[in-house]
Amino acid sequence: MSAPINDEVPETLTGSSAGLRTFVILEILIVLGISFGRSAISSIISIIERLTRGQPLSEQTTGMNQSVTPDRPWLDIAYQLYYFILPTAQVLLVLYLLYLAYGHARSLIGFDLKNPLADLAKGFGICAAVGIPGIGFYLLAREIGINTTVSPANLTDAWWAIPVLICSAIVAGISEEVIMLGYLFTRMKTVGVSTVWIVIISSVIRGSYHLYQGFGGFIGNLVMGIAFGLLYLRWKRVMPLVITHTLLDIFAFVGYSLLAPYISWL
Repeated sequence: MSAPINDEVPETLTGSSAGLRTFVILEILIVLGISFGRSAISSIISIIERLTRGQPLSEQTTGMNQSVTPDRPWLDIAYQLYYFILPTAQVLLVLYLLYLAYGHARSLIGFDLKNPLADLAKGFGICAAVGIPGIGFYLLAREIGINTTVSPANLTDAWWAIPVLICSAIVAGISEEVIMLGYLFTRMKTVGVSTVWIVIISSVIRGSYHLYQGFGGFIGNLVMGIAFGLLYLRWKRVMPLVITHTLLDIFAFVGYSLLAPYISWL
């Protein structure tokens, strides 16, 4: 039976319900296994491959949002839209699991439109606060040789390229924050993990699935994960952080696409 609808996470499973902890832990591992835990393992393998090339990281390039069939744009857009299916399904899955466990999901983690103006203000504010330092840290990491050169937009020159990049940013913002904050924080609290460890675990996973970019990507996203985790704990709403993440990726994807031909250091 579903729990009563409220905006608080139920207390830690104890006593007669302690046996459920194993199933919840298994659920968390399965969700991570098909989402960002899997991506983290893939990134760890990727960084090992890069480090064993015999070429400095700073001389390597990491491509994102790449065309599959650039000579056939009509087919390429089908591939790009296809790539949105799995992240969207992952978000729907964790929302469904939260609903089964607590009787509701979106309001529980603040993934709704109850406070749109406040969420937008917070989202833009955090984006401004972390965006410029983030660019500076990326350039520093590349300069000292611990990061690759990241090329975040490599789609064919077609009319749909910018809309697809924006959609990619939206999908990334929703999937990462709903799963890594809303779902993971809620379920780990339920099985008795302390707040400090929840923030640490979530942040380390977030950093790990960016290792494919280099150690700068790991460190930058680890720090961002800690900041996002603390803000989520304070606000109890994931939506401002979804907005922040989406804006950061839009500026990175679309900005790079428009400015890279004219700015040599990007």
